Amino acid sequence: MKTTAFNTIHKSLGAKMVEFAGYEMPVEYSGIKTEHMCVRETVGVFDVSHMGEFWVKGPRALDLVAKITSNDPRILIQGQAQYSCFPNGKGGIVDDLLVYYYEPEKYMLVVNAANIEKDWNWVVAQNEEVGAELENASDNISQLAIQGPKATEVLQKLTDVDLSDIKFYTFTTDKFAGVDDVIISATGYTGAGGFELYFRNDVAEQIWNAIFNAGEEFGIQPIGLAARDTLRLEMGYCLYGNDIDDTTSPIEAGLGWITKFNNGRKFIDREFLTMQKNEGVRRRLRGFVLTERGIPRHGYELVNAEGEVIGNVTSGTMSPVLNKGIGMGYVAKEYSAFGTGIFVKIRNKTIPAEIVKIPFI
Repeated sequence: MKTTAFNTIHKSLGAKMVEFAGYEMPVEYSGIKTEHMCVRETVGVFDVSHMGEFWVKGPRALDLVAKITSNDPRILIQGQAQYSCFPNGKGGIVDDLLVYYYEPEKYMLVVNAANIEKDWNWVVAQNEEVGAELENASDNISQLAIQGPKATEVLQKLTDVDLSDIKFYTFTTDKFAGVDDVIISATGYTGAGGFELYFRNDVAEQIWNAIFNAGEEFGIQPIGLAARDTLRLEMGYCLYGNDIDDTTSPIEAGLGWITKFNNGRKFIDREFLTMQKNEGVRRRLRGFVLTERGIPRHGYELVNAEGEVIGNVTSGTMSPVLNKGIGMGYVAKEYSAFGTGIFVKIRNKTIPAEIVKIPFI
């Protein structure tokens, strides 16, 4: 298994370590609910160094990014980031990603850890006719996500950058905790506010220690992958491999807002996705809340009152904030209206649920 630059620190803190996307990663430290509520109420730190980072450079950089992503990178101004996905040429999704407009003729693509090799091969293949300069920097970059309502107060102690100027989906590169050229961004995957920091592996321990010293007065805690999943699910954020994959289109997944057809831009699957947008889809990704006790899990069937299968659960958990079972899943469009009653098959029981708007909180 690969390890991040923080592996020794995780183990010294007593983290429960698991294999995830080929990396040995902390799944929890003090307990999922404790860590979840720490992020919602104060501030927590995630090691997300397993994520992948690709640089796209040169005079053809924008041409390539505009071709391979569903959102429109041409509308970005320097210092902005954008949520997007790679359409796979067959109506599905290679991966979802973040596009950072770093400087003229230079973009950073941040991809999911489990898909680094797959995504890299896809980008390289699509670049053959374009000719941008590509660099896979995934093994050279560490990343921490500092999330929660106290994140700004903690991190402001460590930089002269006015963090209040870094609006949602923008970033800057500056000095942080005595380290030059740290990318400070605000994209978030928890809905609790905060920042992501990208930096060289060799300064990882220095930055970790500085953040935890600065956050001591707020009860800062390290947070594992399990709470990261419950936090993102309360916000209704998609997880690749669960809610979206090579068989789901961004239109079905409710990601029409990152699928832009403006100004005649030619991108992969444009024609197919235009057809879906205009003609509609047979199923939709929806959030639901159980109205009786139970916990929905990935793969469980969704059924109607007659017991007929109408869809399946893609993500599910017990919401620590709501103290209710919540989930996301694809349902037949006739059951996708908000307020519709459905049922989740949990072992030998059918538990009633209601289709709701997301985020859940």
